[in-house]
Amino acid sequence: MNLKDFIRSIKDYPKKGILFRDITTLIKDEKAFKETINQIVERSKKVKFDKIAAIESRGFVFASAVSYILEKPFIMLRKKNKLPADVHSIDFELEYGTATIEVHKDSIEKNEKVLVIDDLIATGGTAEAAAKLIEISGGKVACFVFVINLFDLNGSDNLIKKGYKVENLIKFPGH
Repeated sequence: MNLKDFIRSIKDYPKKGILFRDITTLIKDEKAFKETINQIVERSKKVKFDKIAAIESRGFVFASAVSYILEKPFIMLRKKNKLPADVHSIDFELEYGTATIEVHKDSIEKNEKVLVIDDLIATGGTAEAAAKLIEISGGKVACFVFVINLFDLNGSDNLIKKGYKVENLIKFPGH
C-alpha cells in the first residue's frame, strides 16, 4: 500500500504560499490508518525507549494507537494553557508564526528515553521544541517518528545534524 496515495494536498492553507499535506484523508481510511500505525510500530520496535510523546494535536492520533499496541506510557505535548498541572514551556517559531508547547513537569523522569511521534515535519521547529521540553524534563529523545517528511524544508536533516535519530514513513516536497 502506498500511503502517499491517501494524503490530500491543499494549496494556500493555512496561509497563502503554504501547501498543506492533509492526513485526514489517510486516517479516515481504516486500511491506510492501520498500515500507518503498523509501520510506526515496526520502526518503534527497533528503538529502546520508555515512553511515547506526541505533539498536539495530529500527533496524538498516531501516538495513542502506538502507545496502546506497545504498552508504553503516553505523554501529551500540548499548546499553551491546555495542561492543568505545573508545566515546562518552550516558545518556538513555525513556518507561519510562533507558538508555545508545554509538558507536565511530572511526565518524564530523569534519563527516561522518549519516542516522539508527529504527523509531519517541515522545518523542524516544533520537533526541536519538543526535544527541548523532554530534555529540560530530564529525559532524552530516543527517536522521532514522522508520518510525513517535507524533505525540501530540511527539518529531518536538521534534527539528524543535531544528533537525533529520525524515521519518516512518507516523503513529499514542501512546495
